[in-house]
Amino acid sequence: MKDKITINTQSSIRIAGDQIIYFDPFKISDRKNDADLIFITHDHYDHLDPTSIDNIKKESTCLVVPKSIRPNLTNINIKDENIIEVEPNQTYLINGYRVETIPSYNLTKPFHPKDKNYVGYIITIDNERIYISGDTDNTIDAQQVKCDIALIPIGGTYTMDYQEASELIKVMKPKVVIPTHYGSIVGTLQDGKLFKDNLKDFEVILKIN
Repeated sequence: MKDKITINTQSSIRIAGDQIIYFDPFKISDRKNDADLIFITHDHYDHLDPTSIDNIKKESTCLVVPKSIRPNLTNINIKDENIIEVEPNQTYLINGYRVETIPSYNLTKPFHPKDKNYVGYIITIDNERIYISGDTDNTIDAQQVKCDIALIPIGGTYTMDYQEASELIKVMKPKVVIPTHYGSIVGTLQDGKLFKDNLKDFEVILKIN
């Protein structure tokens, strides 16, 4: 499954399995119109991008969003009946996939308060648990995640930096790690290399170039 995951930029993730699944699509300029599912972790502009959603959605696309951000979807052109609201610490069956929601928040930074009820997702595809964390710090909720593939932010400023993210991975112990949220708005490409260097015992794949 790791080979079916691509990152456009930031935390804009695409998984091409039996269905085409996007997480936080951002800066997608091509009209692909191929999305079966779109997951949004929270409503910041680099995670909830109406233009990118327009470019990937089709008539049947389902949009999965935290319940807390539903009032902010006024510019999103998805039919109401295709919008699925989720809350933290729940398990859902969505389009045939088991999806678990993990609280996603900052510990000391002000950007992602826990009471906003932003989420990360664990989606099980082909018996592999894939964790897309959203913008989080090294929290107790993240530390308790059990997954095969982890996609976590390393850019600092708004999330963990690469050192904090390395410590989280050493606790979580996934089989594969793919860092996100660096190399564009915050964090440098060098952060990805330093993150990988910190995790010699793990398979770290850098998909942001």
